Amino acid sequence: MIAEKIILGIDPGTTIMGFGIISVKKGNMEMISIHELLLKKYPNHETKLKYIFDKTLALIDEFHPDEVALEAPFYGKNVQSMLKLGRAQGVAMAASLHRNIPITEYSPKKIKMAITGNGNASKEQVAGMLQNLLNLKEFPTKYLDASDGLAVAVCHHFNSGTITDTKSYTGWESFLKQNPGRLK
Repeated sequence: MIAEKIILGIDPGTTIMGFGIISVKKGNMEMISIHELLLKKYPNHETKLKYIFDKTLALIDEFHPDEVALEAPFYGKNVQSMLKLGRAQGVAMAASLHRNIPITEYSPKKIKMAITGNGNASKEQVAGMLQNLLNLKEFPTKYLDASDGLAVAVCHHFNSGTITDTKSYTGWESFLKQNPGRLK
C-alpha cells in the first residue's frame, strides 16, 4: 500500500488556468497547494501555451505528483474557443507525459457530481464543498478556476480504482494507442 499519493488536478483555460494539489495519506485528503495562471496579460496564444507548459512542469518538479487529473473540455458552440481550450489541455497533458506521470480526464459533470452530488452544481457550490471536505477555514483563492483544479484532484481521488467513463494514459505510447486518429 502506498503511504502517500500526491494528485495534481488541472482545470485547463486560456484566460485563467487552475491547479490544485492534494495529498492522500491513509484515505485522508489534505490540500497541499492551489495555483492559478492568469493568462490575459500574454500577447498571443502561442506564448500562453508555452507558459502553461512551463508552469505545469514547474509544479510537477516542485510537488512530484504521482498522478495528474484534468478536466476534459466540454462541447461548446464556439469552435475557436474549443480549439484554444483543447490546445491548453494538450500542453498540460504533454508536460505530464513528458515527466511520465499518468493522466486521467474527467468531464465537468463527473467532477461536479463527485464533489457535490449534483452534476449541475455551480462553481461556488463546488468551492464551498471543497472547503468543507478539505477542512479549510477559508478558501485560499478568489479565482474559481483554481478551485476547479482542486476539484479535479479530489474527484480523481474519489474515483481511484472505479474509473469507468474517463480516459487514462500512462505515457505517449498509451495515449497514441487509445487515440489512433490523432496520429497522421
